[in-house]
Amino acid sequence: MKAIVHGIFSTPIYISKLTREFTDEELKFVDKTKLDVYQNQGNTTSNNTYLLNTKPFNNLKEELNKILKDYFDKVVSPSNDIESYITQSWLNYTETNQYHHKHVHENSLVSGIIYLNADKKNDKIKFFKERYSTIKPEVKNYNIFNSDNWFFPVETRDIILFPSSLSHMVETKQGKNTRISLSFNTFIRGMVGKEREITRLKID
Repeated sequence: MKAIVHGIFSTPIYISKLTREFTDEELKFVDKTKLDVYQNQGNTTSNNTYLLNTKPFNNLKEELNKILKDYFDKVVSPSNDIESYITQSWLNYTETNQYHHKHVHENSLVSGIIYLNADKKNDKIKFFKERYSTIKPEVKNYNIFNSDNWFFPVETRDIILFPSSLSHMVETKQGKNTRISLSFNTFIRGMVGKEREITRLKID
């Protein structure tokens, strides 16, 4: 039967790629940071949660801020004069047979991940739909409309941005590489809302 199925109110998953290789200084800093971590649920995380404020990541932070601005321009498309910025940033190390628990990022608008070491054959990020299904028939062929979760393969230098409220996880790690990801949270500065609608708010 001739028909068109439209998707509305979709969840944005912004995928880009760092256009250069990581520098020796950046990679040495990543290795050094691995010595100062705590045990997370399934893998390890750096004790320093402001890594993009450190000198070795100065250039990387500038590049990620440009990508963050592009996300806001393309996805949010604000009419107000607002500025997005990175709040916290940390490294996750996931070894073979480790995982990263299902979670969301609170006190953040958009969250991002850049992969410093990832193998597309084995590494992926999995997102979840948390909306309640009134009726749930058995599914013959999964698609973006009937799926409760969806994953994307990832590789080194991939960058993913998504709403911080979106549940996600890393399933049990396969392959021999150490999966290394730099995650970050964001917020905005500026004026939002409309004065006549009594929604005006200045965010510093």
